[in-house]
Amino acid sequence: MKNENLMRSAILEKKTLNWIAIILITTIFLIFKEEWSWSTKYPKELIVPISDWINFLMEKFVNKFGWFFLNISWVLSWPINAAQWLLHSLPWVVIIFLVTFTAYLSAGLKLALFTLCSAFYMVLIGYWEESMNTLSLVIISVPMAVSIGFGLGVWGHFSKRAEKIIMPILDIFQTVPTFAYLLPILLLFGFGTVVGLIASVLYSFPPMVRNTILGLKRVPANIIESAIMSGADPKQLFWQAMLPSCKKQILLGINQSTMAALSMVIIAAIIGGTADIGWEVLYYIRKAEVGQSLVVGMVIALMAIIIDRITTGFALKSDQDKKLPAFQKITKISYLSFAFIGSVSLFIFATFFEILDAWPYDLSVWVASHINHLFDAFVETFRAEIKQIKNYSLFFIMLPTKIGLQQAVSPFTWGFQLETMHKILYFGSFLVLSLWLLKKKKNEVFVFTLLFMIFIYTGLTQMPWPPLLIIYSFFAWQIGGYKLALGTFIGLGFIIVVGMWPEAMLSVYLCGIAVVFCFIMGTSLGIWAAHNSIVSAIVRPINDTLQTIPLFVILIPFVMLFKIGDFTALLAIIIYAIVPSVRYAEHGIRNLSSEVIEASKMMGSTRMQLLFLVKIPLAMPVIMLGLNQTIMYGIAMLVIAALIGTNGLEQIVFIGLTDGNMGKGLIAGISLAIIAMIADRMTAAWSVKLQERYTSNPAD
Repeated sequence: MKNENLMRSAILEKKTLNWIAIILITTIFLIFKEEWSWSTKYPKELIVPISDWINFLMEKFVNKFGWFFLNISWVLSWPINAAQWLLHSLPWVVIIFLVTFTAYLSAGLKLALFTLCSAFYMVLIGYWEESMNTLSLVIISVPMAVSIGFGLGVWGHFSKRAEKIIMPILDIFQTVPTFAYLLPILLLFGFGTVVGLIASVLYSFPPMVRNTILGLKRVPANIIESAIMSGADPKQLFWQAMLPSCKKQILLGINQSTMAALSMVIIAAIIGGTADIGWEVLYYIRKAEVGQSLVVGMVIALMAIIIDRITTGFALKSDQDKKLPAFQKITKISYLSFAFIGSVSLFIFATFFEILDAWPYDLSVWVASHINHLFDAFVETFRAEIKQIKNYSLFFIMLPTKIGLQQAVSPFTWGFQLETMHKILYFGSFLVLSLWLLKKKKNEVFVFTLLFMIFIYTGLTQMPWPPLLIIYSFFAWQIGGYKLALGTFIGLGFIIVVGMWPEAMLSVYLCGIAVVFCFIMGTSLGIWAAHNSIVSAIVRPINDTLQTIPLFVILIPFVMLFKIGDFTALLAIIIYAIVPSVRYAEHGIRNLSSEVIEASKMMGSTRMQLLFLVKIPLAMPVIMLGLNQTIMYGIAMLVIAALIGTNGLEQIVFIGLTDGNMGKGLIAGISLAIIAMIADRMTAAWSVKLQERYTSNPAD
């Protein structure tokens, strides 16, 4: 045991010495930053013009095979047009009846009443036709995505070689920004609703694949053995034994694919030009009309919540349906009869009463003007406070992180000039603290303190790229081994050589601040909710709402309050990305072993000791999974924030989309995907290390 401790201590000292060497290299690069201009701005003559190559190849490909994809677009337009014709032909009262009845079958009376009120809201505000245009894309794209996802999932389960190919492809599809999906689709299929359909299918089939593979893997071995012993052939084994056993997981996959499809349909409206809800929201956001934006945005939110609750309800009921008695199966047939008779009756009524077919324009409720007045009054009343919040956050947090204290501190921003004495105090205090930490053998905190001192003074976007590449790669090696380090080095190296490094650091800066804030505040709130049932009851529906509301809607209040810019994007990212930190922290604390908690109490631990020395360390692996998801959510929202004036990779993707520059937009999208995958692998490896530490040696 003593030898093991000495070996561990030696390893730690070696790692610390390596970090000190890296910090010295970083310092040298900072000292000679002006002379070594290539280290801060990668030379243009060395940039690999991959984007130009992509544009050239794409142009040749479209010229030769464009006719084929246009024909596919023409074929796919038929089911979309048919769905739109059907939804517009049926009176609104019939559609509301069918959706409400489906909600009742899914989850009972409460959801049925909510669905009825929500659907009627779309009628009442005069956006029924636009809602049906959005719904038509969803009801065509979801079956296609589910079919493709189910087929690939089954293939991946039965073929390990196929799974090894499929899983990395899914990672790429789920990390490449949503706007980047639209670039090649736009060039191949042209403008129109088909763009939304294809983009929706590509974006929404990965959750179905993952859930199908997961569900089939979790089929109990005794079920498979029983089926084989009963003489089932491979087809019977799959369809009659395995598939019913994983029905719940597959239905959850359908739920996630449906939500993803709805999300992408809204985004695709940017270039689709379809008269749907996504286009209306975007139109009013650009006009800065807060009332109309919120009124129309609520349609998206309500539609998402209804679809989410209905599909979730059917997934949760799947286990109960396996053992239905005969009379209940007959009742299912009567449900279909009731739906048919009710629909026909309401259709006939609608032919006699026009109000049930087309809601009169004069009876629509126009609440947007009232919201505008309330909003204007709020802004007028709290104008000074709003400006103060924005300025303090911008000048004291965002600018120092972005460009460093040496450029951010000035009489205009901080009220004084950064003099030599201030620099001595800054570096002196950090160095004294670092030496004290080193003396106390807090090696990891010692390294973090020195790096923090350098980063905040210099600024993330002002750091030379060679030391940053070394720092990120060495950190990856420490937590995940040489494979993760090599992948990080190659991935970040790709971003450098294609000339996207400055924009990548802008994206990392904005998303990084949001993730740190979300992790600290979200984890704290989750821990509080785990110990307080009232807080948990309040937080849970808020989290549910934030996860079902499409990303566009989250932008609306912040754009109207703070206008466009980095601060507005930061707030939108925080609101969306904080949910996983809250959920995972509460889940991790609530599901700790009761025996360990009781043993700690019997040893005399106080409430604070129990929390900080027992509960949080044991729940840390789960909490780290929350950090992983917070990063992924933050990057997803960052891409949407391109609409409100950010300047990172996400903006290049958006510009590439609007200008038709596929090469540049796709390279920026791939760069964002690389950052997302590196962050994902790092946090996953970190979580595994924590899991191993606390399971092998709980005393740590």
